[in-house]
Amino acid sequence: MQDLVIKGARVVDGTGTAPYSADVSVTEGRITAVGPDVGRARRTVDAEGALLTPGFVDIHTHYDGQATWDPVLTPSSLHGVTTVVMGNCGVGFAPAARDRHDWLIGLMEGVEDIPGSALSAGISWEWETFPEFLDALDRRTFTMDLGTQVPHGAVRAYVMGERGARNQPATPDDIAAMKAIVKEGVAAGALGFSTSRTLTHKAIDGEYVPGTFAAEDELFGIGEALQELGTGVYELAPAGAAGEDVNAPAKEIAWMRRLSKAIGRPVSFALLQIDSVPDLWRELLELSAADDAQLYPQVASRPFGMLISLESLHAFGDHPSYVELALLPLPERVARLRDPAVKARILAERPEPEDILASMVRTFPERLYPLAAHNPDYEPAPETSLTFQAAATGRDPMELLYDLLLEDDGRNVLMMPLLNYAGNNLDAQREMLTHPRAVLGLGDGGAHCGFICDASLPTTMLSHWARDRSRGERLPLEHVVRMMTRDTARLYSLGDRGVIAPGMRADLNLIDFDRVALHRPEMLHDLPGGGRRLVQRADGYLATFVHGTQVFANGEHTGDLPGRLIRGPRP
Repeated sequence: MQDLVIKGARVVDGTGTAPYSADVSVTEGRITAVGPDVGRARRTVDAEGALLTPGFVDIHTHYDGQATWDPVLTPSSLHGVTTVVMGNCGVGFAPAARDRHDWLIGLMEGVEDIPGSALSAGISWEWETFPEFLDALDRRTFTMDLGTQVPHGAVRAYVMGERGARNQPATPDDIAAMKAIVKEGVAAGALGFSTSRTLTHKAIDGEYVPGTFAAEDELFGIGEALQELGTGVYELAPAGAAGEDVNAPAKEIAWMRRLSKAIGRPVSFALLQIDSVPDLWRELLELSAADDAQLYPQVASRPFGMLISLESLHAFGDHPSYVELALLPLPERVARLRDPAVKARILAERPEPEDILASMVRTFPERLYPLAAHNPDYEPAPETSLTFQAAATGRDPMELLYDLLLEDDGRNVLMMPLLNYAGNNLDAQREMLTHPRAVLGLGDGGAHCGFICDASLPTTMLSHWARDRSRGERLPLEHVVRMMTRDTARLYSLGDRGVIAPGMRADLNLIDFDRVALHRPEMLHDLPGGGRRLVQRADGYLATFVHGTQVFANGEHTGDLPGRLIRGPRP
């Protein structure tokens, strides 16, 4: 008698094999059989016609603070994710000297746009060392499993104090001390080490992330911790990743290849398409696979950009007449903005000084695309842009934008792609997603709360790439599922998940493939202290199981929390 049998599912097992019909049985959190006759069970789920996939493994999240107060780990858990890896990009909350708590919060707030007030209210600081941080997580339960990495920024400031925080050069003694902390953290169960070198990552005080300018002796010296332990991934946001220096990425690939060969460990880095050099990504992909180095570029499934709305960022946020209304509750603010006199005044104003981001929105109306309330299109055609619509109707683009922001009672949202959309299509992205070294990442679950909401990338993979894409070739469903399951699990040596096969963890998604669809992102104020964050829900997820326990039913949490901290690699 099994604990659970899922009958008649269309199984996409995570190996890249084409879908096939089978029953799947589960006992004590493990898959016991896959086939036509798997025996009886205490609970039987009729899955006739539904997809059954492994639970999705998201390797690029920032739940380092949220995991201490939110066991559900939304929004990732809303999209079939059953395992996350956090501690990316060199930022996190351990090790944490007692006088560095506020500084670590400011670092995370500046780099990852998580409200500092929410982090201050939510984090209980039960730790100082990294092993103590793992112990604090180990005392908690979640809707999914989570693993973490040792962040360079926190380590550097812990060892070097203000010298480390201000990016001064590390001495040999500093490097030895940092290596010891990273080795201690990985030995205690961290899945790797992370750092950041991009100039777009700054603390709330404007200082670059500690380690941004680290010399090779520091980068390689810390990496030796992974070599000596024979485990762990070296993850980074490389210099030039967001286009701030188009000559930097190739140089970064060169030292990353040497590092990977020197320490014998995988190195994984962010890879995005940059408008000013739209084909550079192809060169970087080929360089990353040029020899026996273990380089794994992390790629996304849609454009990377900003969400434009009255509740996040928009073109009028620095206009004096809007500033007077900005703190009003949304319904009252919308009512005032609909006043023709207020509209005329705001449109006529030229703010001085200008907010950089608001100015960017005003400058590039051809890069603004409305998102539908249901199943929004993340590969919009140029003729759907604000510029095209304004020209077609004989209107000023900013006046049209003003009216669009007021639609749906002020909850309308537009997308402004900044990266991964140089050709106004996702052809380059498709090529990235099919490269043998590329892994799916960059969803940033838990981060960028104010104007990015990419934790929903798994749903985009299913709905857009495997089913709906009309402006180019799609991707086979089995390829899409493998990228989100076996491939990401394998990179982090989580060999017990990511595939539907006997003996594997019963982390599973039962999906109505025809109904899979995103909702438009919405702003919630549910972080500690009423902090805001964008959340995007989805349709089509019938059930999600973690270790054999159902944690979601039709998009709603069941109340069960079988997820645990992952300590170290899994055979």
